[in-house]
Amino acid sequence: MGTDRSNPAQKGKAAAPAKRRATPPESGRATAAGAPSDKAPRTERGRKTLRKLLDAAAIEFGTRGFYESSIAEITRRAGTALGSFYTYFDSKDAIFRALVQDMSGQVGRHAGAALKDVTGALAREEAALASFLDFARIHKEVYRIVDESEFVDPESYRAHYENTATRILARLKEGAEAGELRDDVDELHAWALMGMNVFLGLRYAVWTDEADPGDIAARANDMIARGLIKPKG
Repeated sequence: MGTDRSNPAQKGKAAAPAKRRATPPESGRATAAGAPSDKAPRTERGRKTLRKLLDAAAIEFGTRGFYESSIAEITRRAGTALGSFYTYFDSKDAIFRALVQDMSGQVGRHAGAALKDVTGALAREEAALASFLDFARIHKEVYRIVDESEFVDPESYRAHYENTATRILARLKEGAEAGELRDDVDELHAWALMGMNVFLGLRYAVWTDEADPGDIAARANDMIARGLIKPKG
């Protein structure tokens, strides 16, 4: 997610330069279901097949990276025929683009479900972070996939972060309107919170997942509420 994902203990090896896409992006953005709008499934069976392909692509891209992954291996992991792939996607680029949008949507929905019964501006931010840590522990591949999208599909990469920041800002504005947060909360605060969440996820969900997500979220929330200045007295 725009970070160096390697474990600090493994530093020292020179990283290979990132490869940039040599082909132009296909037309047609992915739908909420994942496939490009002109190839969206119209039946429940089709939606299940699409889901299998996206889940398999997440494992393949998350394990091997975009450039080393193949359509044949994605369909093998999904247990579908090669022809089924082309029913929904024109290329490896197309399914990667759809996957980035799909995983970004999953992050948002996961947080939304966690916030359903939570009240209070700061409590909602704490719940959102705990939810993200839980999601990242289960889907560690999300970091590699989103990071690679900066080079494979820059538009989706930027949209992922802009959409996430927009959700955070909306919550902060609600808190300000309710009199719980300062009146001048704006985009800067939303991006700062998102940056903190991303790196806490990298440290406590991807590199290691031993710490309790609720405890990490509570401590981060305490820092938001009270800052780092030592209390007087």
